[in-house]
Amino acid sequence: MCVLPIHHVNGTVVTMITPFYVGGSTVLNQKFSAGHFFEVVEEEKVHIVSVVPTLLQYLTNYYSEKEAPSIDQFRHIICGAGPLTVQVAQNFEEKFDIPIIHGYGLSETTCYSCFMPADHSKQEHNKWMRDFGYPSIGIPIPANEMDIHDEKGNSVPEGEKGEIVIRGVNVMKGYFNNKEANESAFTNGWFRSGDEGFIKRDAKGNPFFFITGRLKELIIRGGINLAPLEIDEVINKAPGVKAGISVGFENDWYGEEVGAYIQLKEGADEDEQSILDYCHDHLPFSKAPKVVVFGDELPVTSTGKYQRLKVA
Repeated sequence: MCVLPIHHVNGTVVTMITPFYVGGSTVLNQKFSAGHFFEVVEEEKVHIVSVVPTLLQYLTNYYSEKEAPSIDQFRHIICGAGPLTVQVAQNFEEKFDIPIIHGYGLSETTCYSCFMPADHSKQEHNKWMRDFGYPSIGIPIPANEMDIHDEKGNSVPEGEKGEIVIRGVNVMKGYFNNKEANESAFTNGWFRSGDEGFIKRDAKGNPFFFITGRLKELIIRGGINLAPLEIDEVINKAPGVKAGISVGFENDWYGEEVGAYIQLKEGADEDEQSILDYCHDHLPFSKAPKVVVFGDELPVTSTGKYQRLKVA
């Protein structure tokens, strides 16, 4: 079932073209509605839906005080195209008992480049989705290779952070008539995603990839790179918080300092100090927000991605 805009590569490739390619069908929705989502899934006998993390939050929040529906034919929910935290994934899976098949890719790579395996046991699935600080985006698909590189284009050791790079037949040849963009996008045949991540290998040596954030969105405090998603994870566990993101703001001493932009749950009375205290209790001082800004909602794109730089 397609609930994402079809002008987006996820909506087009994953939920429209792919089902047709294997002899399936697709249910189109004019817009997403948390209240009608499972009704349509049941009525149309949907097996798989592809969403962004924001929609998982909408569903979890909508059913927070309601009984979760049970739909036998619903196999799993694909999630990508935005930052998914361990907390958001765990809340959804525990509420609905539906596994999230987390994946990663870009328009430049014909959408998904890697996926979490759909045949894992629940224990194995939970391990890769919850035990490493970030939900795994899975292993590379057969059409491409992936690696983690440093700034000089060298592979980094397992567990060390660097830039996610991709090469394969599904990767674009280049940006049309834009030599400058192509020179910065490719190094030694590898497409540079602009995303930071790391690898962990399983017992068989399979590389499981993790994304920690956009390199352009990293908060550089005193010369140290801080991954926003790690801070987001704590912010969204704070009492009274419906949704929140960390942002960097200019600081005379450190260059950048950490702040938080937060939408509170309806009826919540938490103030800035209570949020700051919670974050300081659960994060090192360098990563904990020093200021909180409250808003009615977090700015998102048409595909549900948080616009972090818009509130920085």
